[in-house]
Amino acid sequence: MQEELRHQIALTQIPQIGDIVAKKLLAHFGTASNVLHASRRELEHTPDIGSVRADAIFQFRDYLRADKEIAFIEKYDIQPVFYTDKAYPERLRHCADSPVMLYYKGSADLNAGRIVSIVGTRAPGEYGKAVCAAFVEELAAHQITVVSGMAYGIDIIAHKRAVQEGIPTIGVLAHGLDRIYPPQHKGTAMMMQENGGLLTEFLSGTQPDKQHFPMRNRIVAGIADATIVVESGRQGGSMITADIANSYNRDVFAFPGRVNDPHAEGCNELIRTNKAMLLSGVEDLLQVMGWDTAQRKEAKHHPQTSLFLELSEAEQHIVTLFSGEDEKHIDELRRESHLPGSQVSTLVLKLEMLHVLRSLPGQKYQLVS
Repeated sequence: MQEELRHQIALTQIPQIGDIVAKKLLAHFGTASNVLHASRRELEHTPDIGSVRADAIFQFRDYLRADKEIAFIEKYDIQPVFYTDKAYPERLRHCADSPVMLYYKGSADLNAGRIVSIVGTRAPGEYGKAVCAAFVEELAAHQITVVSGMAYGIDIIAHKRAVQEGIPTIGVLAHGLDRIYPPQHKGTAMMMQENGGLLTEFLSGTQPDKQHFPMRNRIVAGIADATIVVESGRQGGSMITADIANSYNRDVFAFPGRVNDPHAEGCNELIRTNKAMLLSGVEDLLQVMGWDTAQRKEAKHHPQTSLFLELSEAEQHIVTLFSGEDEKHIDELRRESHLPGSQVSTLVLKLEMLHVLRSLPGQKYQLVS
């Protein structure tokens, strides 16, 4: 096993041999060891390999990097996951350009029954922050694993909220497992390993260089059943991830935003061009993915009974303001709650996501009966 792992890592280091070609070699020879022990003639006669690649494989002798990585993963209890391993993410296996080797540190199942990726801008507004946090909280009752990219903004909000809610969450890195980037997220990364994990295709010592992030994004898109975009401009990593997910024929969802809000341009464009389905809450996701359960359907008949007990003190305060009244304007809630206006907006949004409040025309809200 040790010798095979050595050859598996070495296979990823051979010039001219990328993930797609490596998979063709594995399909022909069966194992990485067989590939690296093959004759030049055998390699040349392998479909789509040719003489240049055959020479690169046949002449490869530099196993020092592979040996160094084996020492690293043994020291830090890291799990190497090769393309042919049973533990390799099955969803990712179906993506033509998926990495042939992954390195994983954590406890979450990479083949969990329900996985969603949550992505978005690195500089979200208050709306995006609230939507992301509330949505992840809603996922807690449905055994859904959350994947994201450990970046600033929506990514780390999703990871942190998942940790707080006890939801398995996996961070996909654009560098080796010997570091965390950005370093400010190291504490969250440590907590994630207890009920989640960190995943990368890169060897230790690999820097978070610019070209590594789109590579990271294809794992984020490919490992999940669906990709959810919370807030995004017209360009950026989250839009790249959404495009990749579409290319993999995976479901893509996006939360809509105001027409003139630059934070929402990407999400609105995805929805307008039918590249993403409009998402207003977890119920939309469950229905489209076929994840709704009898337990959830029963709970829908008593939304306030089941959710009220989970409300924070501030959220309960907002709910009590509706006592004896059918509806209230947002300005009334701000005035009567004696709370900062921005906090009231966040609380109302959270209650709407939890289906405790219903939005009405003219910035009015109604308690769900």
